[in-house]
Formats: sequence, structure tokens, C-alpha cells
Amino acid sequence: MDIATLLGLVGGIAIIVSAIMSDSAPMAFVNLPAVMIVAGGTLAVTLIKFPLIHCFGAFRVAVKAFRYRLDSPIELIRHANELAAIVRKNGVLALDGEPIKNEFLAKGVQLAIDGLPPDFVRRALREDMEQSLERHEIGQRIFRSIGVSAPAFGIIGTLIDAVRMLPDLHDAKTIGAALAAALLPILYGAVIAHLIALPIADKLELRGLQEKLNGLIMIDSMQSIQQGQNPRVMDEVLEAYIPHHERGKLSSLLKADKARSEQSEQRG
Repeated sequence: MDIATLLGLVGGIAIIVSAIMSDSAPMAFVNLPAVMIVAGGTLAVTLIKFPLIHCFGAFRVAVKAFRYRLDSPIELIRHANELAAIVRKNGVLALDGEPIKNEFLAKGVQLAIDGLPPDFVRRALREDMEQSLERHEIGQRIFRSIGVSAPAFGIIGTLIDAVRMLPDLHDAKTIGAALAAALLPILYGAVIAHLIALPIADKLELRGLQEKLNGLIMIDSMQSIQQGQNPRVMDEVLEAYIPHHERGKLSSLLKADKARSEQSEQRG
């Protein structure tokens, strides 16, 4: 669970609701026709722009903004280092049965165990990564479209209410309530766009970048593992994916892992 995303969404809704509830007439902020114009119009435009299957897929991908947890690049490199050490000593087949939690890395290891050449494994993993990134990109486009359409339909709803209000301008008693109702579609559109749709699109973009980084680390790891490279050489290649301020931490962890491995072998 991504706590930051959940806190941001719940906190934003709580702020808006508390501001509404502080008024003596919170029901003045409820307008079903305005909701229908903004939500229905936004949904209609989204369905016009994108195939239905992509729309459903976008909402499934959006769940990643809240629930999906990516592996740390440092942890991936440490795990790859362990696998490389096993292969150097006992060959690729020694990885059969080795516990690997990351599905992407597990797929690469299984392809290697099956005896497929490094170039084929690299192409297969890259294709898998690109398909995943494409799903993220489609999800981003759909939610950005919602972020653009919702405020536009808020304006349309306000214009409709304004047209309805104009013939009754002579009645001063109804102008205030009618004007308040006319502004609600803009409020609904702004909330949908700036509290929900656009933040989810930005989070999906970030998830895509993180997945790409992790994918490249694992692809290069599998290349090195299949070629039987020294784990130390592989680490020097992979640390290019790590920010400079975290490379010292990675180096310390790898040294500690190596020391524990050597102690375990001596006990054995």
C-alpha cells in the first residue's frame, strides 16, 4: 500500500468535506443534475476518445497508484549479486528452485534455466517491460483526458444553469440560490480533475519510470548472470542505475552480504 497516495487523497477529501460541513447549509453543495453533467459528460468524452477495454484497463492500472509496491533497486542488485555468485560456482541450472519473489526476474531466470541464449532472454524481458510501460502510458492518457474534460463540463454545466437563471433576474429572492447552484458544476469538475484524475496520472507516470528502471536493472543482471560474469564486475555495471548518494550504501550492503556468505560456507 502506498501510504503517501492514500493520505493525499483522503486528506484532500477531508479538507473539502470539512470546509463544506463548516457551513450552516451543507446540502447547498449537493446538486444531482450538476453531478450528472460533469460525471456523465466526462465519461462520455472518455469513451469517445478511448476503446472500452482500455478504459477498464486504465482503472485496473490505477489501482497500482494505491496498492503496488515496487522493489528497491538496491535490493534487486543485491539479489542479482547472489544469483550471479551461485551461477559462477554451480552453473545456471543451480538456480532451479531458488526462491525469487520478483515475477519479472523469475521469468528471466526460468528462461535461462531452460537453456535459451542471452540475446533471446534479453529480447523477451524487454518486450515484457515495454508492454507493461505501454499499459501505464494508456492509463496516464485516459486520466489526463479526464482531468481536461471534467473542468470543461463543469463550465458547460455552469453555462446551462446561467441560461436558466437569466429569465428570472427580476426576482431578487431566487438569484442567490440560482447563482450558487450554477457554480457547483465548476466545483465538481475541479475536484475530479485536480484531486483525483491528474494526480493519479502523475503517479502512474512515476510508477512507469520506476518500473522501467527496475526492468533495466534486471535485464542487465540476467545478461551478466548468463555470461557468467564476476559478481563484482556486474555490480560496477549496475550501480550506474543508483543515485550517487546511495552507491556507498549499496557497496556496504554488498560487502556485508559477501562476508555473511563466506561465513556460511566456512560453517558448512
